Amino acid sequence: MTGNPSIVPTVLYADAKAAIRTLTEGLGFTEVRVYEGEDGTVLHAELACGNGMVMLGSKGREGAFARAMGDSGPSGIYVVVEDVDAHHARAAKHGVEILMPPTDQDYGSRDYMARDAEGNVWSFGTYSPSTAPAG
Repeated sequence: MTGNPSIVPTVLYADAKAAIRTLTEGLGFTEVRVYEGEDGTVLHAELACGNGMVMLGSKGREGAFARAMGDSGPSGIYVVVEDVDAHHARAAKHGVEILMPPTDQDYGSRDYMARDAEGNVWSFGTYSPSTAPAG
């Protein structure tokens, strides 16, 4: 990844270390930074995929963000990938729960959906949103 993304989803996990393993080994993210507390709790982690990034940490910590997130439900995150079928094969090989196999969509994208161990839904597809005006 080069540059700085302007939108970065942030997810809290009960087992952030397991989430990092799933995201890197099973879903192809690259570990950029991981900061742990003295007790091994993941205070903050940054993982990259393409030119995007996700931040994550452990649930149950102190601070305004942790309180605001509380026991929030699962999140849905969409990630653009070039080769959906290869990405899906990697995820399946690593035991990631697949909710929808690679499927061609009416709007021209090819997508699949997976769920991580804590219920977050990750969609991977070829559709790449643009900030350019429609028309």
